[in-house]
Amino acid sequence: MHPLEVARPAPPLMQGGLADSLFETAERDPLLPQAARRSATSPATWSQVTAGELRDQVTDVARGFIAAGIFPGHRVAVMARTRYEWTVIGHALWTVGAEIVPIDPTSSHEQVGWILRDAGCVAVVVEDEQGIMTVGSVCAALPALRNVWQLDAGALADLAEAGRPVPVTTVESMRRIVLPDSTAVIAYTSGSTGDPKGCALSHSSLASPCDTLLAGWGHTAAPSGQQPAVLVFLPLSHVYGLMVQGLCMRGGFLMGHEPDPRTETLAEALLSFRPTYLCAVPEVFEKLYKRFLRMSEETGRGALFERAVRTAQDFAAATERQRLGTGPGPGLDLRLQHALYDKTVYRRFRATLGGRVGGAVSGGSPLNRELALFYAGVGIFVHDGYGLTETSGGITAQPVGGEKSGTVGRPLPGTEVQVADDGEILVRGPSVFQGYVNDEAANRAAFRNGWLATGDLGRLDDQGYLSVTGRKKDIIVTSGGKSVAPAALEERLRAHPLVHQAVVVGDNRPCVGALITLDPEFLAHWRSVRTVADGTGEEDALREEINRAVGAVNSTVPRSESIRVYRVLPEPFDLANGLLTPSMKLRRDAIAHRYAAEIEAMYQSSSRTPRSLPPADPYAWDDTDNVFG
Repeated sequence: MHPLEVARPAPPLMQGGLADSLFETAERDPLLPQAARRSATSPATWSQVTAGELRDQVTDVARGFIAAGIFPGHRVAVMARTRYEWTVIGHALWTVGAEIVPIDPTSSHEQVGWILRDAGCVAVVVEDEQGIMTVGSVCAALPALRNVWQLDAGALADLAEAGRPVPVTTVESMRRIVLPDSTAVIAYTSGSTGDPKGCALSHSSLASPCDTLLAGWGHTAAPSGQQPAVLVFLPLSHVYGLMVQGLCMRGGFLMGHEPDPRTETLAEALLSFRPTYLCAVPEVFEKLYKRFLRMSEETGRGALFERAVRTAQDFAAATERQRLGTGPGPGLDLRLQHALYDKTVYRRFRATLGGRVGGAVSGGSPLNRELALFYAGVGIFVHDGYGLTETSGGITAQPVGGEKSGTVGRPLPGTEVQVADDGEILVRGPSVFQGYVNDEAANRAAFRNGWLATGDLGRLDDQGYLSVTGRKKDIIVTSGGKSVAPAALEERLRAHPLVHQAVVVGDNRPCVGALITLDPEFLAHWRSVRTVADGTGEEDALREEINRAVGAVNSTVPRSESIRVYRVLPEPFDLANGLLTPSMKLRRDAIAHRYAAEIEAMYQSSSRTPRSLPPADPYAWDDTDNVFG
């Protein structure tokens, strides 16, 4: 194993529960803007909620929960999109010592039933009528379930009214007995294979990465003297979203909520809210980049944008080499080109994000190095990090002043990381979960001599930076015995504007293949601007474009790991067809099952030998075969 020592001590441990940060902020600075709510009649208008106002509303709702018989240790599910009421409900439940069970509102009724039953929930808060119907379809098998509240039907007002007889002092007394080691959240894994498992996360484990990031990275969230502002659009039903909320509440940031993460809606919210810091997943950074590319091409500036992108990446790479002591930094010509594009292109890109974003963090999966360099080159450092549900979010982050694009940084202070001999990442530290509920076998399998086995593969470089190369269970082994990690290939494919999703296949096959879906918005744009000078048909031109995307990926890997066959599918992988998890991860087994016939045909059509005798040697195959569904 290869250990990495921790360089700095962790922040002091917390003394109470997660709700305390709100009450302490309200006591210290009751007029501090803590949340922002979008107007229902004027979407571009946001009204601020002070820390004092938010505390009072949380207290009123907490009184309502007490009146309904919700007490310490009770588990209450919250099944709603990311919205202001989620934050109020969550902090009210933590105030009375209850444990939150977040459920993604897009979950099927089978998933909802499993989670409510496995967690033993006594109540559930849903968003709308659809949520009521979903819970209603499974409640007969849930004898412990006593209450269902609906946000869109006035749940907050109803709880506040029902709680009027409960003294405020009762709320204070209950809040003060919540201990840091008390369970705060039962977060269920996505369940890409088998039933999801409930991860018990304590108040202190959820607070630990937030407090560490605030201590070491908080100053990057806004210019000196300004209150940081973060638009929260990641699902609060997942740990990353909860961590972003925790950063805002514990750091005194202004927090806006956006329940609709679609690109155009999100772009509008960014323009009106004007955040100073962006917390997102790689897919969002990819979509924002592609959206600006599309806008540039529609206005005849596509070639200019592409040159500006290359300059931004070259400038950021040279600056990185200088920062890490491996190069001299940007030369005079590159600095002049960068300054020119900053006035003509980069400034416009920053304006599409509201004009105030000076930094960002990416999580959920590794961020493509070229994309990270682009953002750094336009003036927005994206601090890529790594974490998982079982670690309450962050484990590693790019150190300030020592950013290294293409890695997920170094372990947070107080956290230790090792890479086992088989390449699996092992971690231990204060953010590691308490264990899986009702699953002792899974708990025994999760730990090795006190280290959490993450299931992720990675490597540590000689400077201690961690790179995540894929999931252990996702490794593809071709019939020739070559092991291939699909994540890196898929990430590079998605870098092409036309590619929306990609799934690499090839287990027990003679070579690596890919299933590809196209980005519908960029495809429509591509069709509108395509010029036909040589009589090339649309399908042939599109095939050639995807060939270039695959060829670009193949140029970065050995031939034995390159994509030799692919098929473009007519529909995306999404929640509706069951091919994505609620946290938007690929259900690889389900995809392979649904498209088994297409995968078989893809390989058969590319073989040079008779179909009854597929070649065992990948080098005997044609160059990349392009097959459209």
